[in-house]
Amino acid sequence: MKICVVGAGAIGGLLAVRLAQAGEQVSVVDQGAHLQAIQRNGLKLLMADGSEHLERSMEATASMRDVGPQDVVILAVKTQILPAIAPQLDSLLNDDTVILPMQNGLPWWYFQKAGGEYDGRRIECLDPDGQLAAHVDVDRIVGCVVFPAGEIVSPGVVRHTEGNRFPLGELDGSDSPRARALVEMFTKAGFKSFVIEDVRAEIWLKLLGNLSFNPISALTHATMVDICQYPPSRALAKSLMEEAQAVANSLGITLRVSIEKRIAGAEKVGKHKTSMLQDVEAGRGLELEAIMGAVVELARLTGIATPGIDAIYALAKLLDRTMREEQGAVRLRRIA
Repeated sequence: MKICVVGAGAIGGLLAVRLAQAGEQVSVVDQGAHLQAIQRNGLKLLMADGSEHLERSMEATASMRDVGPQDVVILAVKTQILPAIAPQLDSLLNDDTVILPMQNGLPWWYFQKAGGEYDGRRIECLDPDGQLAAHVDVDRIVGCVVFPAGEIVSPGVVRHTEGNRFPLGELDGSDSPRARALVEMFTKAGFKSFVIEDVRAEIWLKLLGNLSFNPISALTHATMVDICQYPPSRALAKSLMEEAQAVANSLGITLRVSIEKRIAGAEKVGKHKTSMLQDVEAGRGLELEAIMGAVVELARLTGIATPGIDAIYALAKLLDRTMREEQGAVRLRRIA
């Protein structure tokens, strides 16, 4: 298949290399030094098992308009970037192109084809100007939940740290031929993938971890295991998860894994820096709206109180604003 990966960072880079090495025709769209390094030397992937993979075959460009229509478009950029790139997506589309958004948190399409009281409703903080609704045909979207984690080590080099699951699901819950074809594509590339009936429930399951561990780590510079093993922060993470679970329950979502099991799973990840902490250290904008802001918006919509989430969201938003105003990054510096 012809596959364009928009955003060749930690997850996009992982997918681009593995899919290309599985025989797919892959192109990547990125910017800056990372793109230049890929164009010069190819894209290097360092896997958690210690193996290294260098892929030189893929086309790498700064513009979606350079690569032409695709069978699959993987959107692996941060949520806040999506509205800006949405108008350019048309150049990648043929009649049957599938779009796979791969962002953390709640997706902008959450209520599309959802049925029920809020069917078709727009989540304002994720698509404030309606750019996504105007330029992305929801009939093309297949939902995907991203469980792997990684980081950009240096321009042109990404590291996979853990995880290999990519559950997929149609927005209306159907078991479609295209979803099964995508599962086959991921499986051939060495990932664990399967079609799930309720992709939104799986999104909430992952979101509970992102919503708690990401902002706590960004504010404290602690790793996953540190947060889980320090009783006050473990209790805080659990409290944030409980508030988010109440919002999910109010929308008819039942989670298949308990909160304690979710925390135990995070603890096993070890000394991993969350993506939000990596962004703080690199001075990048924080992916707060999909991970926290959307939950706050849905809590107000459903009348669920979320005082803990509200407080941590406010602090993380202030950190993000301060970093942008000062054009700075925040890192711990060893002094002894």
